[in-house]
Amino acid sequence: MNNTIIDDLNWRYATKKYDSEKKISAKDFEIICESLRLVPSSYGLQPLKYLVIDDKSTREKLLPLAYNQPQIIDASHLIVLCSFSKITPIEIKNHLELMSAVRNEPLSNYERFGENMQKTFSNLSETATSEWTTRQAYIALGQIIHTCANMRIDATPMEGFDKSAFDEALNLTSNNLQSVLLLALGYRSPEDKLSSLPKVRKPLSEIIEIVK
Repeated sequence: MNNTIIDDLNWRYATKKYDSEKKISAKDFEIICESLRLVPSSYGLQPLKYLVIDDKSTREKLLPLAYNQPQIIDASHLIVLCSFSKITPIEIKNHLELMSAVRNEPLSNYERFGENMQKTFSNLSETATSEWTTRQAYIALGQIIHTCANMRIDATPMEGFDKSAFDEALNLTSNNLQSVLLLALGYRSPEDKLSSLPKVRKPLSEIIEIVK
């Protein structure tokens, strides 16, 4: 199938070994950050924050909390995808004010929208809200993986880490945040044997069903 999107997706894989000497340029990383800013989310609320762990000593402290996976140290960039632990009236108010300002419309135009959001979240338990914001982070993950593949930058999503320990180490809880995923970015090492292996996926006939 000759298509640039399919080419991107066939090119990418979960890189296990990064070339620690190759770094993503500032210009390319700006594009990655803008892609993260443009990620879709329910209500457009963007209940997410992305922590770029640039400091080497911080990465070294986080390494054992991520089961000593080498990508933590070797990747050019390490991003911790975080979601809000809860949605408060302040978050809703800020969102409505941003919508009003960006679209140059009266805040009163969004009153009904805000009431609907407030009702939705007031009916959710803290656990349900946390699970909802966590799912928004996975939407972000899908977009940024393809963005990086299009730029031929390797990306490794990682769920294998002690989230509670990360939250404590990065002081997330006091800031209404919780760690959801790690994302290592950079360039694959020639020594990563997985890079040359064919991608293993089920045939379309097993995963696509047309319901008529």
